Amino acid sequence: MSRIGNAPVVIPAGIEVKVDGAFVSVKGPHGQLEYTFNENMKISLDEGILKVERPNNNKDNKALHGLTRALIANMVSGVSTKFIKELEMIGVGYKSSLADGKLVINAGYSHPVLMEIPEHITVEVPQPTKIVVSGIDKQVVGAFAANVRKIRPPEPYKGKGIKYTTEQVKRKVGKTGSK
Repeated sequence: MSRIGNAPVVIPAGIEVKVDGAFVSVKGPHGQLEYTFNENMKISLDEGILKVERPNNNKDNKALHGLTRALIANMVSGVSTKFIKELEMIGVGYKSSLADGKLVINAGYSHPVLMEIPEHITVEVPQPTKIVVSGIDKQVVGAFAANVRKIRPPEPYKGKGIKYTTEQVKRKVGKTGSK
């Protein structure tokens, strides 16, 4: 029994959801998201409550059941309140800026790293060492933030690198002198 798949998705006021078979369209104050799900899942909308049902207890259908419900819930919450990922840079000379629709990151390499910003997300640099990625699609926001972090992941000895603000870097003890 899927606990996630059986939970109904409550549609808040101001959000418009259209279901046409396996096609779901969600429209809200921040934008619109559309996705075509697997044909096996039965998606029904009734009086502001969206439910996902599976046809049988096949292993694949069980997996798709929870996934489909979670993706729809993310679509609804994304168009009502945007998803935000905050990153911070730690290190001497590490900084970031925006130029010509690209994110420019100086992270200790001999050259600045230029990153193309996807069209459905916004990137802000409130301070040279802080990057804020926001958007309505959770997958795109998370993937872009992960790619920024991948440029220079935090290292465990001094903690230098790019990390999420909520991330805790486990520190290691350095070398000690021997007698």
